[in-house]
Amino acid sequence: MPTEPENLLVGLVALALVPLIALRIVRGIRQRRLPLYRTYLDQQQAGAGRFNLLLGLHVLSLLLIALVAADLLLGLGIRERL
Repeated sequence: MPTEPENLLVGLVALALVPLIALRIVRGIRQRRLPLYRTYLDQQQAGAGRFNLLLGLHVLSLLLIALVAADLLLGLGIRERL
């Protein structure tokens, strides 16, 4: 377990973001539109390529935030190896 309290705090915040990002991804796949700043990007308007790129960026952010949360909460030592 991490000994520093800031690791625990940041890890919990990162862990709280994971379901929110996952909800965005699921809604994006179902409704075929993703939030982009204060508006939405529809697949039909933007084209399949741009929509899939934005969806891929959302998935990448989900994976990175989950990795940060796991590293900080479980003390995996990924940060020290990089």
